Amino acid sequence: MVSRKTRVLILCKTYPSPSEKHVETSCVAGLEEGGNLIRLFPVPFRLIRDDQQFRKWQWITARIEKAGNDRRPESHKIFVDTIDCSEQPISTRAGWADRRAALGSVPMFEDFAALEQARQTDGITLGLLKPSSIISLDISPTESADWTEEEHKKLVQNERQSGLFDAADAQNLAKLRKVPFSFHYRYTCQDGAETRIYRHKIADWEAGALYWNCRSSHGDAWETPFRQKIETVLPAADLMFLMGTIHRFPDQWLIVSLLYPPKPAPPPAQQSFLLD
Repeated sequence: MVSRKTRVLILCKTYPSPSEKHVETSCVAGLEEGGNLIRLFPVPFRLIRDDQQFRKWQWITARIEKAGNDRRPESHKIFVDTIDCSEQPISTRAGWADRRAALGSVPMFEDFAALEQARQTDGITLGLLKPSSIISLDISPTESADWTEEEHKKLVQNERQSGLFDAADAQNLAKLRKVPFSFHYRYTCQDGAETRIYRHKIADWEAGALYWNCRSSHGDAWETPFRQKIETVLPAADLMFLMGTIHRFPDQWLIVSLLYPPKPAPPPAQQSFLLD
């Protein structure tokens, strides 16, 4: 494979899922400087050097190459030791004007069916979707509250594939906590006069981090503040989904990132003037 250096605006990272075969340790998605969406993996967020820990809405540069074992066109292997994240994340000033501008080259789908059709006809496996409304948030317990012994081993194995970690580092990685719940948005899209209802799982790392923060601050009453954020605060913004397919199940989509700029200010009302 031929490698190349590129500049990427980070838009998401997903929570690890070691129970799946060939799991990407933490799949990162973003926007290349040329305007194409791109998927990068594996990214060992918990153990890479502090000066390489990049954040959402931050431009990074790194050397990448097309993933040899992943036929999705957006999927690339990232060489972790080449990451440069010296730039600051894009500002949220002026109603996220700079962030919105950065997304200006990315097609925005208004109906999930259109995104799925683009997958079937053009091979697209990453895309931005603007739902019409959020109906509800479904919260379901996972089959087990913690990683199984086999899952622990897979998580460590996938992290060590890059050759960056010794045995001690790998054992620390195995302590990554499993979120014991699955979160799904039930939402609508508008296609002309037709309102369509969809349901997709939220795989965004931020949702997992929010769960642990709410659990830490509210204990068993975590669900109320969690729902307040995901079910009320975010839908009140100009909520968008970055959606991506699953490697093993190419026709299945996840919400891999939640993007929530404030809603644009309404245009100023036109004033009428009476002539004397």
